[in-house]
Amino acid sequence: MEKPFASRDWTLYGLVCLALVLIVLTMYQIDRQWLKLSEMQTALAEQAQAMRELHTLAASGALTGQTQTAQSGGIAPAFQRAHAATKLPDYAAGDWSVEAFGTNLKTITPLVSTDAYASNVQSYVQESLITRNPDTLAWEGLIAKSWTVSEDGLTIAFELRDDVTFSDGQSLTADDVVFSFSFIMTEAIQAPRERAYLQKIQSVKAEGKYRVVFTYKEPYFEALSLAGGMNILPKHFYEPYLKEPQKFNESKGLLLGSGPYKLADPKSWTPDQGNVELVRNERYWGDVQPAYNRILWKIIQNDSARLTTYRNGDIDSYSARASEYKQLQSDAQIQAKSQSFEYMPPVVGYSYIGWNQMRGGKPTRFADKRVRQAMSYLTDTGRIIKDVFLGYAEPAVSPFGNASKQHDATLQPYQANLDKAKALLKEAGYEDRNQDGVLEDKTGQPFEFKLTYFQANEDTSRMVLLLKDLYAKAGVKLVPFPQEWPVMLENLDKKDFDAITLGWTSSIETDLYQAFHSSQAISKGDNFIGYQNPELDKLIDAARRTVDEGKRMPLWQQAERILYEDQPYTFLMRRKSLLFVDKRIHNLQMTKLGLNLGSLPLENYVPLAQQKYTQ
Repeated sequence: MEKPFASRDWTLYGLVCLALVLIVLTMYQIDRQWLKLSEMQTALAEQAQAMRELHTLAASGALTGQTQTAQSGGIAPAFQRAHAATKLPDYAAGDWSVEAFGTNLKTITPLVSTDAYASNVQSYVQESLITRNPDTLAWEGLIAKSWTVSEDGLTIAFELRDDVTFSDGQSLTADDVVFSFSFIMTEAIQAPRERAYLQKIQSVKAEGKYRVVFTYKEPYFEALSLAGGMNILPKHFYEPYLKEPQKFNESKGLLLGSGPYKLADPKSWTPDQGNVELVRNERYWGDVQPAYNRILWKIIQNDSARLTTYRNGDIDSYSARASEYKQLQSDAQIQAKSQSFEYMPPVVGYSYIGWNQMRGGKPTRFADKRVRQAMSYLTDTGRIIKDVFLGYAEPAVSPFGNASKQHDATLQPYQANLDKAKALLKEAGYEDRNQDGVLEDKTGQPFEFKLTYFQANEDTSRMVLLLKDLYAKAGVKLVPFPQEWPVMLENLDKKDFDAITLGWTSSIETDLYQAFHSSQAISKGDNFIGYQNPELDKLIDAARRTVDEGKRMPLWQQAERILYEDQPYTFLMRRKSLLFVDKRIHNLQMTKLGLNLGSLPLENYVPLAQQKYTQ
C-alpha cells in the first residue's frame, strides 16, 4: 500500500536533492582545482624547459654572436654523455628508478650523516662546482663554468653559471659557496670529517655575484678537487641552524639543493618512513633533464628478501652474494630479465678489521703492534676469499689498490701463519696460564674481545664465524657482536667497541689523512681506532702538500710501508661487483669510474614500452 508524501517529507526530499547538487558542484570544483594544479605544474616544467633552451641559444652564440669554448653545441661538457643518451632511438623520459638499501638510514642530513648510503641520496639533491668526466677522469664544470689556478697553486677562482637555482627557486650565487664553507667550519656544527680537510683552506670569498675565490694556506695536491667538490648548501635554508646548531646536528632529513631531484618536503624525512623517495626538481637548471620522474630506495635489510623483490620486478638491480652468483647465472627467470655485470670496480674500496687501540681513555690490548700483527697472521684472508667469497675478490694490502701509483708493489698480503702469530702473542705477554685453551695476559685476564659487524650481511656473518674458529686455534676468543647499522655508527662515533669490520670507499688517489692521521683520533673523527704514529703523520702531511705527482708517490709508498708494519687495520679484500640489472634500464656502460648505473648527470632511462610507473 502506497503512502502519500506529507509536507515535511517534501521538505526533506528537497533538502536531500539540494545536498546532492552541492556535492556534485563541490566535486566539480575540486576536479577543476586539480586540473588547474596539473596545468600549473605542466606550465612550470615548460617554462623551465624554455629557460634552458634560451640559455642554450645564448651559450651557443645564436643570440650573442659569440661562442664559448667551454661548451659544445650549447651543452656543457659535463652534460654531453647525458645529452647523447637523449638522442638514442628508444629514449623516453618518465618512470622511476627503484633500488634497495640493505640497511635503514640514521639520517640523510648533509655533514651529520657519515655513511655511503646517505651520500648516495645527497648526490641527487646537492651539487658541486665541478665533476669528473667518467671517460677521461678530467675535471669538468658543473655549477662552475670555468676556473683558474694561480701559478703557486694557492688560489683557485671559479666563475659560476648564472642560471643555477635551488629546487625552491632561489638563485645559487657565490654567497652560497662562501656560506657552505663557513657553515662547515663552524665548530658547533657536527662536521669534523669535512673540517679536517677544509682546514687547508685559508679563505673563501665572493668577488661578485658569480665569482668565488678559494685561497689555501699551503699547497695541497687535491686543492682543485677539495674546493670544486664541496657540495653547495643553500644559505637561505641552512643559515637559521647556526642559531640552533644542536637542532641541525640531531636532524634526520634536512636536505635541499640545486640537483635534479629533491625531497617533496626538505625537512620532513625520518628513518621510520621505511624508504627514501626523491621527486623530480621541475626547476632543474641543467642542460639536460634526467629521465626518471622519481628516485626511490626501499629499505630491505635481508639479502634473500632483496633477491625476491628483484625477481618480482619491484627493484631495478640486485648485487649478488658470491655464494649465489653462479646459481643465478643459470637461473632462467633471472637471466631472462637481467643484464649481468661481473667486474672489479676501477675505483674500488676495501674491507678491513679495525683494532680499537684506545677505549674509555685507556689503551687496549690492540695498542700493542705485536698483537695487531699477530691478528693479521691469524686472519687467513686467502681462505676467506676462497670459502666465503668464492674467489670473487682480491686481497687488500693497504688502503691503496694494487694498480694504484701509490702502492708499493713489493708489499705482499700477510699470509696465514699460526706459529708466527703465537710467537708474537707470547712476546706481548699472552700465554695460556690456566690451561683452559684461552690465552691470558700477565694479570690473568683472558684474551677475549667482541667483533662488531653489521647483522644483516650474511657473508660477513659467515666470515666472522670462520674467524672465530681461526682465532681459537691460537687461544684467542672472538665473541661475534652483530648490530644494526644506526647502532654501529653511533658506537663508532663514541669509539665504543673492541674491534669492528667495515669497509671504506675509495677514490682515484687516496688521502690517508682522514682515517690514519693522529689529529683525526678526535670525537666523531674517522680515525676511530685511535691509531697514532708521528712518523706516518709527517709523511701524510708531506704528501698532501706535494703537488708534483712524481715526488708525491714515493711519499705515499713510504706511508704505506708504515701501515703495512703497524697493521692498525687487518686489511681484508677488495670485492668484485656481481650485479644484475633489469633489462628495462637502458644505456648501461662501463667507464673508468665503473658502471654508469645512477651516475650523475643521469644517463640511464627506460623506453616508453617498458615503463611501469606513470607519475
